[in-house]
Amino acid sequence: MARIYAHYVTDSTATFETVPMTVEDWGVKAADIERRGWPFLVAQDDDGTVIGFAYVTFWRARPAYDLTVEETIYLDAAATGRGTGTALLTTVLDEARARGARQAIAVVSDAGAEGSFALHRKVGFEQVGHLRAIGEKLGQRLGTYLLQLSLED
Repeated sequence: MARIYAHYVTDSTATFETVPMTVEDWGVKAADIERRGWPFLVAQDDDGTVIGFAYVTFWRARPAYDLTVEETIYLDAAATGRGTGTALLTTVLDEARARGARQAIAVVSDAGAEGSFALHRKVGFEQVGHLRAIGEKLGQRLGTYLLQLSLED
């Protein structure tokens, strides 16, 4: 996970993070998410190499938001175009739904994350907002799209 995410931190605008997380950081993060009752899933290739991960966390800290989650997914570049992202995203959302989530939010960069935007749209997310020029990274002014998916039947 650290290897996959570091690429997005240092070489892309898909995340606004500027310092890569360590393997230890990821261990703490995954344990915290699971302790809070939300799924943290890891996809592996046939040889056991991690090729992607997805998780959900609370959208906001206030209790009124407890049933709304923010979803996150990252794939190794070699894993794109093989259905891994769709399977991982669908599974993490199904798990979140089974654990009581009613709404899912995705925050996607408006530059350099076209694949992520397309993936989210493919599984049913709809664009509900666009925050323009709210960040700067790699010499670019960046915004984010807010996407939402109802998890209610």
